[in-house]
Amino acid sequence: MTDDPIRLFDAWFAEAKTSEPNDPEAMALATVDGQGRPSARMVLLKGHDERGFVFYTNIDSRKGLELAANSSAALLFHWKSIRRQVRIEGRVEAVSGEEADSYFASRSGDSQLGAWASDQSRPLDRRETFEARFEEMRKRFEGQPVPRPPHWSGFRVVPARIELWSDRAHRLHERRLFVRSGDGWSESLLYP
Repeated sequence: MTDDPIRLFDAWFAEAKTSEPNDPEAMALATVDGQGRPSARMVLLKGHDERGFVFYTNIDSRKGLELAANSSAALLFHWKSIRRQVRIEGRVEAVSGEEADSYFASRSGDSQLGAWASDQSRPLDRRETFEARFEEMRKRFEGQPVPRPPHWSGFRVVPARIELWSDRAHRLHERRLFVRSGDGWSESLLYP
């Protein structure tokens, strides 16, 4: 076993990609608003390395505004098919404009147009309003590359704590906790 939680995550994530039936990159993202009220939702992991775990969103969405008010967040991966989960806690930073541009360019055309058409997390009077805005964006950008909207970017959760949990019979689970220590990690075990 390695004592590097990022390498352990890599191995578990690779295994989940081969066995998890839907969205192995799905992760719960927990944020807290300026009044200390928590909120959680599912987002998709779009990249990770030793710097952290990246997802993209409308920065004016509820999660974007909460991260602006409190730059700490938690992630949770639960891979039922391999009976494992990974919990990550840390500060959040914006990805570079180049990273956001590169990922945005890799999205499908309809996803790009949807990013322009959606006022994510804001009230919507009826579905037809959004569909009409989507069609307006289709006409606006017809025949040309769709640029990344100024309100759309990515965030990186820079881990301070990573817990790797493995299911065991009779609820005698294994929990390995890694805490950032300088440039490395210290490891301990937790009771199930």
